[in-house]
Amino acid sequence: MSDSLGRLNGKVAIVTGAGSRGDVLGNGQAAAILYAREGAKVMLVDTSEENIERTLQQIEFANGHCDVYVGDVTNSQTCRDIVRKTTDLYGKLDILHNNVGVGGSGNVVDVLEEDWDRVLEINIKSMMLMGKYAVPKMVCNGSGSIINISSISAIRPRGLTPYTVSKSGVIALTKAMAVDHAGDGVRVNCILPGPVYSSMTAPNMTSERRQTRQSASPLNQEGTPWDVGWAAVFLASDESKWITGVSLNVDGGVTLASPSR
Repeated sequence: MSDSLGRLNGKVAIVTGAGSRGDVLGNGQAAAILYAREGAKVMLVDTSEENIERTLQQIEFANGHCDVYVGDVTNSQTCRDIVRKTTDLYGKLDILHNNVGVGGSGNVVDVLEEDWDRVLEINIKSMMLMGKYAVPKMVCNGSGSIINISSISAIRPRGLTPYTVSKSGVIALTKAMAVDHAGDGVRVNCILPGPVYSSMTAPNMTSERRQTRQSASPLNQEGTPWDVGWAAVFLASDESKWITGVSLNVDGGVTLASPSR
């Protein structure tokens, strides 16, 4: 692909939640495109064939290498099959990018029990299951990088209790996995995106709300999925070979200060 530095040449990646719900770029979509741009072969995973096709087309248009798997990563057999298909096709696995996630609002009093269970299943269990089958393949290589997507909501609660708890769990899972598998050469880190304008957030955005979110950043900038994707490229690459168990805020400084205006 053009303008590539080849930072991931020879590597194989799985990206879950790699699709886009519309014309607005998704976080997983951006990561998948950048992984391919930097030389990786990428397995694109999503529950929607229509959504994942948008990412496939962009990567193939730029002469990148990818394949697709349509399936639900809260299912153990699906996760096993994703890893098997990837290694059968490309011979190994170097990178796992766990991007699947859903929102969840309310507090412990008004949240429905089934909604609570759904948020934690999708946002945490899916990462555990993908790790369960991905880590042994990485151990065979003697190395690997797992990037879990959390959120600044994990460290700055704001009335989204199920979501906050699930994303806090992602941080804890990341640290535990980093310790568990460091001896096998597998690094595990997570990214905490801030107020990014993406295919997930776009349906609820007005121009006024986008401006408010931009003003909340000390940098006075609105985040994009590319910002999250480039952070993921660094964590996936050998440039970060001495980094594991880290929670990286990609938020324009939002967690550092309240808006001044």
